[in-house]
Amino acid sequence: VSDEDRFIDIEIKLAHQENLVESLNQTIYEQGRRIDQLEAMVAKLAEHVRVLRDAGQGPVNEKPPHY
Repeated sequence: VSDEDRFIDIEIKLAHQENLVESLNQTIYEQGRRIDQLEAMVAKLAEHVRVLRDAGQGPVNEKPPHY
């Protein structure tokens, strides 16, 4: 195997690794955005539950005290 062939193989492997890193970066970015969305949803739900509790309304599925 010539030095040129080895150099070409290294370039090909490097190109594949760069592509993989870019793909992983995109996946991490998308997951971060989704986590942000989910955190916002949880915060809204927690606020909604707090408002209902403060208004004297318990959770809808709460069992009556005699159970």
